[in-house]
Amino acid sequence: MSSPAGGSLAERLYAQLAIGGFHSGETLATTLGVSRSGIWKAAGQLRALGMELHAVPNRGYRLAHASAPLRADAIRAGLDREVAVRLRRGEVAWNTGSTNADLLARGELAPGQFDFLLAEYQSAGRGRRGRSWLAPPGGALCFSCSWSFGSLPAAASALSLAVGVWTRRALRRLGVTDVQLKWPNDLVTPDGKLGGILIELRAEASGLAQVVIGLGLNVVLDRALREQVRASGTRAVDLQSLGLGGCDRNALAALLLNEFIPGLLQFEREGFAPFIAEWRAADCLRGMPIRFSGGAQGEGIARGIDASGALQVLVDGRMQPLISGEVTVRAQP
Repeated sequence: MSSPAGGSLAERLYAQLAIGGFHSGETLATTLGVSRSGIWKAAGQLRALGMELHAVPNRGYRLAHASAPLRADAIRAGLDREVAVRLRRGEVAWNTGSTNADLLARGELAPGQFDFLLAEYQSAGRGRRGRSWLAPPGGALCFSCSWSFGSLPAAASALSLAVGVWTRRALRRLGVTDVQLKWPNDLVTPDGKLGGILIELRAEASGLAQVVIGLGLNVVLDRALREQVRASGTRAVDLQSLGLGGCDRNALAALLLNEFIPGLLQFEREGFAPFIAEWRAADCLRGMPIRFSGGAQGEGIARGIDASGALQVLVDGRMQPLISGEVTVRAQP
């Protein structure tokens, strides 16, 4: 994994600009030990990754939205003691394909241990059903956490719902209270989608079950990226627009892990039952006319979730459970 001291020039330039304010090309070139032309090229690389970067004559370069770089040591320092003792490896990458895929490729974890991996940029970041997850450096939290269950819990199909509850708890602790949950794995507000959850499971030869929890949260999105997301059919909202300006992403990552790890331990012991009331209280679909596709396809009225986490849909007077699939709110006639 790269670090600002020894990483690419684009990464090192980002670390300098993340301090905030304008930085002259001459000063940046001297600090980073390269030519002015090198700074110009690195700035172009940051723009190509989706960053909004200003270049003003006689003033220099500035990020439109300064955000402190992700740092594994800062995240580890924010972990509760009972969480920190369960950590095997915690790392931050500047650029990777997919943090979920990276963790899945690692060797077995002992039961009750976890790894975490975050990246400033993912070239193959994924949402559900193979969709791309768009996130520029500094503009999002691209976060994965792996965990090993001694055996796969009976309630495993509801894990993404439980993760939604834990994520919402962490955000509420930061004062972000207007977040709802959309079955099965989205965090939304009335103004758009804030984030998404991707759960991947792998059974080990030893009988253990490894799970990787991927979480993407929008921290600050510029207008161009919002328009790009909207063109794909989704409205996006970010933490800055919800009142969390200047979000410390390292503190947020630690806060999430401080919710996830105790939550995973409780989920392994008790299943989804301890979290179902919180999920139902945050359900944004209940009572809404919806369209659904995937394993089944049709239209109906969402009636909440059952004890297993399946979405109950009233279709032609009969209740139909959805175990998995895609759900969109149907326009009112």
